[in-house]
Parts: sequence; C-alpha cells; structure tokens
Amino acid sequence: MLTLTENASTIVRDISTQPGLPETAGLRISSESQTEPSFAVSAAEAPAPGDQVVEQSGATVYLDETAAMMLDDKVLDAAVDPSGKVEFALGNQP
Repeated sequence: MLTLTENASTIVRDISTQPGLPETAGLRISSESQTEPSFAVSAAEAPAPGDQVVEQSGATVYLDETAAMMLDDKVLDAAVDPSGKVEFALGNQP
C-alpha cells in the first residue's frame, strides 16, 4: 500500500483541511494513462466509488483502482518550492 513521508502527510493534511472543505476531504491521485505511467493529483471532498483510501498521520489520500495498483509499493513525498508550489515525488518503499 502507498505510504507517505512526514512531509507529504503534513502537506496533504494542510490541503485537505482548508476552510470550506468537509471532514472527508483528501488528496486524490488518479491514473491518466495505462501505457505511460502518469497521475493527476487534486483535492477531493470525498473518495470516488472504487477508490482505495490511505490514511496516515491525519492525512487522507484517495487512489483510483489503477493508481492503487501502480503505487502499491511506493512512497509519496512532497515539498513546497520557493514560489509556494507543491511538488510531489514518488519513490520505492525500503
């Protein structure tokens, strides 16, 4: 199952607890292509039907079926660049 670094957990938690979002809000990762692995990342108010839910350190991530399979052995990391943009990165679990 996908795991999150401490940085990723903090950033996902910050994104999903913005004013006006429900308590079920989280970060949704969906697959965009079957041939070339690419993913779309967006804030979501709740999981879509069939999503796998990953909860870690107060952060919630929703994965569509394909993304869940592709990211099963990965670690999600995140950082904020100097301009304030959030950047996500994937690595292999140890």
